[in-house]
Amino acid sequence: MPVCVYTFAMPKYYTPGEANQTLGIVRPIVAELMQIGERIRASQPEYWSVVQKSAGNGGNPALSKLLPDFDRLDELLHKIQDMGIEVKDLTIGLIDFVAMHEGREVYLCWKYGEDRIEFWHEVEDGFSGRRLIDWE
Repeated sequence: MPVCVYTFAMPKYYTPGEANQTLGIVRPIVAELMQIGERIRASQPEYWSVVQKSAGNGGNPALSKLLPDFDRLDELLHKIQDMGIEVKDLTIGLIDFVAMHEGREVYLCWKYGEDRIEFWHEVEDGFSGRRLIDWE
């Protein structure tokens, strides 16, 4: 009888320095995610009736114009998630890096347009609970 072995990946924990070094890779990805999200949101009113009509009839050429955006969005989201980074809000480009602080998981919080990661918050606090990083 075969034996199933499950392996679970440990989360990637970033120090503030590591997270800031990663911004060079992450910043352009987040910028593209935001642009794609804006294009999709801008097309929603135009395509919503098409989505409703095509749901049962095999699709629609107009709707297929958005598919490359959705495919690229999915690809970029997976790229960030594979780095252990959580995307919180594509509208403002908000992401969190998982970190350990005083023996517990916290988030190092970065918003597109900020020069570097300077804030952290407790997992349950969210963006409104951001505090200045005073540790490395």
